[in-house]
Amino acid sequence: MSDYEVSLVNDNMQEFHVRFYGPAETPFAGGVWKIHVELPDQYPFKSPSIGFMNKIFHPNIDELSGSVCLDVINQTWSPMFDMINIFEVFLPQLLRYPNPNDPLNGEAAALLMRHPKEYEAKVKEYVQRFATKEAADAADGQDDDDDEDAVMSDVGSISDGE
Repeated sequence: MSDYEVSLVNDNMQEFHVRFYGPAETPFAGGVWKIHVELPDQYPFKSPSIGFMNKIFHPNIDELSGSVCLDVINQTWSPMFDMINIFEVFLPQLLRYPNPNDPLNGEAAALLMRHPKEYEAKVKEYVQRFATKEAADAADGQDDDDDEDAVMSDVGSISDGE
């Protein structure tokens, strides 16, 4: 993970934030997100918990909690995978190829299926409003002036109950 900006939460090696950039040639390009990662005690045999801390508009990511609906993390995780797979393969693929048939954000899924150009415009609007370097920096809830979007500091486990 040396190519990534990683910061530990409370000096805990099992909980940290990773700065994640939207993949090029997608509507998410230019976006900067802070991803909350929590490793269970059984990691790498049990999947990590992953959540977006600043807002993103995507069919498979819950807008309020930042939870991610991704089979490879939630159901088909293998100890052969590691954190680099999540940030270089799984999340970029999820942003490139959303699955509107299994949504966590029904509005994004419906818009993508019915009006793809409007979906793309809304994604870009969210990137400009919520996925700036400043928004990612503020996403840990420390900069709470009136930023209700910074409330996602305690993203629950997304691998439970799916």
